[in-house]
Amino acid sequence: MRLIFMGSPDFSVPVLDALVDAGHEIAAVYCQPPRPAGRGKKDRPTPVQARAEALGLEVRHPVSLKGAEAQADFAALNAEAAVVVAYGLILPQAILDAPKFGCLNIHASLLPRWRGAAPIHRVIMSGDAETGICIMQMEAGLDTGPVLLREATGIDAVETTGALHDRLSAMGARMIVDALAQLPDLTPQVQPEEGVTYAAKIDKAEAAIDWSQPAPQVSAQIRGLSPFPGAWTLMGDQRIKMLGCETTTGQGAPGTALDDLFTLACGQGAVRITRAQRAGKGAQESDVFLRGCPIPKGTILGG
Repeated sequence: MRLIFMGSPDFSVPVLDALVDAGHEIAAVYCQPPRPAGRGKKDRPTPVQARAEALGLEVRHPVSLKGAEAQADFAALNAEAAVVVAYGLILPQAILDAPKFGCLNIHASLLPRWRGAAPIHRVIMSGDAETGICIMQMEAGLDTGPVLLREATGIDAVETTGALHDRLSAMGARMIVDALAQLPDLTPQVQPEEGVTYAAKIDKAEAAIDWSQPAPQVSAQIRGLSPFPGAWTLMGDQRIKMLGCETTTGQGAPGTALDDLFTLACGQGAVRITRAQRAGKGAQESDVFLRGCPIPKGTILGG
């Protein structure tokens, strides 16, 4: 098929690769424009732009699609469908209507649960047992369109947002290829009105760990915010990011180290930290971290 691809971050790159590998013609790639990044604050292209240029594809990054000229340029591509995954701009109705088969969105949740900006973070932070991918026919509402394909996957008890992100990206890439192959024969399923939840954008203010919470909630926060922005706590005046953990038994005052192996008491139960990061250092597995920054039994974190 002749397609327009619309995406920006790392999550979208495997999808673009899968469409090219499946033999689809990519008429153009739309992504967010380069933005200042890094210490030098030089403009850096999005991962999708970098990959598209490496593939020799035309790249467009309009700041808006609301204008008549941008919409005419989009329609002139004469695409049969647009594939949209974490693009970053609202699509006006004229854009949604331009391709023959409309715009298909790869959404990383089991709709209608976790519509919105941060479904992977929120599904882990809420302690859900499963999530998945929906291939959705886009309409004007926020992730409200009918679902063409749906596939669920379980969430492991120690899985982080980073790990789940990579699994769902690969799943979405596989599923969109399947959806396009079956497109004329798929029956759109209207989303139910019950069970709607919204995955609000992550606020860094959510990242401070409250050790008085039960261990499952502390674990969900740590794993859900890993690798970014990273749930954190204080040891004295030093901020430590907790990037991986597992729940375990144990009791003590919240935030207290129960042994020398990074087991920390919560309001109920405990968590054992498996990955952490000090300010100015890279992320480290717990055994490496503790060699450079011991946390002896009885140490109290937080405050």
